[in-house]
Amino acid sequence: MSGTTERIHGPRAVRQARFAVAAVFLVHGSVTGSFATRVPWIQDHAGVSAGQLGLALAFPALGASLMMPLAGRISHRFGARTALRGLLALWTLALILPSMAPNLATLCLALFVFGGTSGMADVAMNALGVEVENRLGRSIMSGLHGMWSAGALLGSVGGTLAAHLGTDARLHHLIAAGVLTVLGLIACTWVLDLQPAEDEEPPPRFALPPKSAVLIGAVGFCAVFAEGASLDWSAVYLEDRLGTSAGLAAACTTGFTLTMAIARIAGDRVVDRYGAVRTVRSGGFLAVFGGLLIVFGGHPAVAMGGFALMGLGIAVVVPLCFAAAARSGPNPSQAIAGVATITYTSGLVAPSAIGGLAQLTSLVVSFALVTVLASGLAVFARVLRSGDRGRPKAGAAGASPAVSERQA
Repeated sequence: MSGTTERIHGPRAVRQARFAVAAVFLVHGSVTGSFATRVPWIQDHAGVSAGQLGLALAFPALGASLMMPLAGRISHRFGARTALRGLLALWTLALILPSMAPNLATLCLALFVFGGTSGMADVAMNALGVEVENRLGRSIMSGLHGMWSAGALLGSVGGTLAAHLGTDARLHHLIAAGVLTVLGLIACTWVLDLQPAEDEEPPPRFALPPKSAVLIGAVGFCAVFAEGASLDWSAVYLEDRLGTSAGLAAACTTGFTLTMAIARIAGDRVVDRYGAVRTVRSGGFLAVFGGLLIVFGGHPAVAMGGFALMGLGIAVVVPLCFAAAARSGPNPSQAIAGVATITYTSGLVAPSAIGGLAQLTSLVVSFALVTVLASGLAVFARVLRSGDRGRPKAGAAGASPAVSERQA
């Protein structure tokens, strides 16, 4: 693109940027974990029923879906580093809002803002993660999302301890937000500072996802549907369908989460060796096999193994979808926002769809549907081929043609 200027970073600066964006993912995940563990306290404080809480918990996905497209325009206006610094701070500080809500209406509003700031920071950090991946010439997106999972785990540990000590969630979240905001601002100091080319038009405030993002997002939809179903219903499946104890059922969900985190952290080596398409296709086969064990196993150990395989099979799909989206067109942030919107929608739909189908039929039928959707990973993995094209060789430091860069 004409008008582009570029200041090339050396390998050391790119490596620093990799660790910096990994820390950003860790901070982002920690906010989610900190919030999730205090949902019962927030429910009691707001005085809402289980049904009303379910309604309120739809608002984060709604806020994210509506506000994620703004991330690209904000990055264009202020530059990638400044945009990420501001959006991440808004997200960490938004942790304070839900615990302050005294009723259903304010809780819905707080969660809308909570989800909106999360989604915008999500788009900005994934776009920077893909840029670092391009410059290193090897896959890092799976590991970055593994860091997010590790952050969620750390946040949940802190939240569990606070809940065990009987700490008021308002105080807990105020302290957590302050600490995470400072850590996020420090981490953003070393991320790449990407600037738009002088003649580059700003992205639209709101736009339908490009066709390429829709196809890639459909693959992400299948993976996130399986993830949401397994996270929310695996314990119920073991306890109600297979008659296990509550402790063993909870252990199944924990095992699924750990499997996904470990697979994401280790997944970059697999992606570098086999490419995005073969990795996702193989993961689809694993997920389908796991789904068949869940549906036909009939024994707790077999079902737990099935959920573990499901987590292993879908773990790296969403990171690879974001990477492929960023390389699929001239505007990475817009493409990532499109894919993220589709995947957020899947995460919103999955738990209620599984519950509704189970009420009409059974949980076995519900997870048969999950298995069918998981097969879509193997069938449609080829749309991620853009994630295997156009990578520079390891150590390259060339910038994307759509941006210029400056070192602060």
